[in-house]
Amino acid sequence: MNDAAPARGTLHLVPNLLGVVPPDAVLPARTIAVARRLTHWIVETPKAARAFLKSLDVPRPIGELDIVALVPDRGADDVRKALAMLNAGHDVGLLSDAGCPGVADPGAALVAAAHDHGMRVVPLVGPSAILLALMASGMNGQHFCFHGYLPVKPEARVDALRNLEQQSRGRQRTELFIETPYRNAALLRAMGQALAPRTRVCVAADLTLATEAIECRTASQWRAEDGRRFERRPAIFLLQA
Repeated sequence: MNDAAPARGTLHLVPNLLGVVPPDAVLPARTIAVARRLTHWIVETPKAARAFLKSLDVPRPIGELDIVALVPDRGADDVRKALAMLNAGHDVGLLSDAGCPGVADPGAALVAAAHDHGMRVVPLVGPSAILLALMASGMNGQHFCFHGYLPVKPEARVDALRNLEQQSRGRQRTELFIETPYRNAALLRAMGQALAPRTRVCVAADLTLATEAIECRTASQWRAEDGRRFERRPAIFLLQA
């Protein structure tokens, strides 16, 4: 009789799509193959995860997959559930709503816990909006910082933009941030007004999609632009002083 514990599973970091696009147009064959065979998932939002898995044409019915949401307010409990899956010998996929898991999403806590418990972590290849935008901007790719969302209130947002401009100038780095898509035009207007005329500003919208647009200009040039064409489109903003 063999009472040996099952081999522990592997945590696979599975990149999601950045929008509605055929998976094989963006994801490598290995990433798709691994995702299709996994039956246990820790995800940012179950609805988005099910849509992604359906697009991959997974062989098992979506309803039979074990999908657990990683909710920030109860993150410790969800991490324990994931570790239990791994300890039981199941390979587990970690999935963000869009892009690479563990980058600007709650999945980093699970990755850290997996390392703390000596478990194998495998990052798979896929789209990262942050890196794609940086690649396409022509800005400093050696030194950069991602800040997430800027303040919503106009005065606080202007202060934040000027502070980022000072950091970019002083540290010689690229500053990256995002905005809720319906406020993209307002953010562009604020950048044109708050930043020094020669500060470079880049907008990378709808990355990897057929509607992808990447435009780089000085702040003074953006003042004359109508930013409404970026409304309601997922975008990364970059500046370099």
